[in-house]
Amino acid sequence: MKVALVQHDLTFEDAEATLAHLALLVDGAAAKDVELIVLTEMFATGFSMATERVAEPAGSGPGARFLADAAARTRATVAGSLPVLEPGSSRPVNRFLFVAPDGTVATYDKIHPFSYGGEDRHYEAGHKVTSLRVGGVALTPFVCYDLRFADVFWGAAERTDAYVLVTNWPASRQDHFRALAVARAIENQAYVLATNRVGSGGGIDYAGGTIAVDPFGEVLAEAGSVEETLIVDVDPARVAAVRDRYRFLADRR
Repeated sequence: MKVALVQHDLTFEDAEATLAHLALLVDGAAAKDVELIVLTEMFATGFSMATERVAEPAGSGPGARFLADAAARTRATVAGSLPVLEPGSSRPVNRFLFVAPDGTVATYDKIHPFSYGGEDRHYEAGHKVTSLRVGGVALTPFVCYDLRFADVFWGAAERTDAYVLVTNWPASRQDHFRALAVARAIENQAYVLATNRVGSGGGIDYAGGTIAVDPFGEVLAEAGSVEETLIVDVDPARVAAVRDRYRFLADRR
């Protein structure tokens, strides 16, 4: 399966301006004949704690409509996370959505809100690791801070060909982002496809570094610190071959 990892800037807390910009990037990625296009965490607004301004109603907000329209237009599955408020809830979740061309939606709610940045005071935590299939590839999605918690990756390893991660990872800890992405690939013998934004927002700088790592820990592609789209191939047979030769998962206790 061919995947586009879109590393992009955005206009902080301005979904309308950001989505107009992203439409061009998504269409450019789709021209590469990809089956999956991955944006970033809170791709429409940036990592904002002003939930009264940025949260959108489940299934009907501008970010969700953007994903659905883009998927239908490009005939690819389009993915990214949004602040989503469910009916009857007092706080939104940070929800990673995968929208297929036929309108089918798969979701994952971020399990680990980033307490250092106050996310836990404004967003509800998710409670379930979910997996899905796109183009015959078994995917398990995670969001940003989840990357620091190896146990949730371990628990999903046997049903995962590729972990897909969206982030707003700050430049001040950029080395951690890269090291942890590579580590998660090595220890789970699975692809790690991790997007990060560039630019600045809410007083935080972002350095990109979007990365694709193969099941043996080899870096397939890595972005710099400007807007860039990485195109990578994900092959479940590569995962199977690595796991068959090096039976590390079977030794996990």
